Amino acid sequence: MSVGTRGQLYLVPAPLDFGCDTQTPLDAVIPAGTLQIAARLPAWICENAKSTRAYLKRVGELYPLARPVQELQIQELPRDVHKKGDHAGQFDARPLLRPALDGLDMGLVSEAGMPAIADPGSSAVRAAHDLGLQVVPLTGPMSLMLALASSGLNGQNFAFAGYLPQDGGQRVQRIRELESLALKTGQAQLFIETPYRNAALLQALLQTLQANTRLSVSCGLTLANAWSRSALVSTWNREKPNPPLALPAVLCLGR
Repeated sequence: MSVGTRGQLYLVPAPLDFGCDTQTPLDAVIPAGTLQIAARLPAWICENAKSTRAYLKRVGELYPLARPVQELQIQELPRDVHKKGDHAGQFDARPLLRPALDGLDMGLVSEAGMPAIADPGSSAVRAAHDLGLQVVPLTGPMSLMLALASSGLNGQNFAFAGYLPQDGGQRVQRIRELESLALKTGQAQLFIETPYRNAALLQALLQTLQANTRLSVSCGLTLANAWSRSALVSTWNREKPNPPLALPAVLCLGR
């Protein structure tokens, strides 16, 4: 707690095993310093209170929590923020930061990885800056950067395209747009999908992309059964590898 002053907003990474059948030991993927800070925070902003409590119980098994989980102040971002995103400025998150204005340090956490990157939370970060609060990002797993590093694609020039359209025709059009941009500029293109649509997305990519485009698929990063493969589309179609697409995946394309 920041006694007599305003609290700080800590961006707390979560493990990448959310929704998976097996869990990764926290101390194997998140530094001790991050877990120790998380253990002492009395107030939180999150996507889902239930999963946040489950995460903090795991933290408490390694480092004693400052308060019992049931006594922590946990506030959820609105459901619309999850579906539509909170990066365009429509949602005012300042009321969620009242505990910090009252002197309590707070944590911002998402279901997996770093909050506010490919997940909700940017509205809370913007609001903290607007209120004059210190924002402190903590070290931990972030699937996009891990996937890019393991792809062999351009780590000096890249973009995250989020989710591709679900409609088949629109998805093909978007894939061609991203491929054209990547081949023309050298900018690697990263995107994600919900696990149950991963197989359809991969099939669309292999049917749409040019043979000399490089495609990388990384599944279950930081898990014991993590899988990563980067190859030309012609190689994918010839060798037909079988990635574990039921796991969360990050896909990248480029040259």
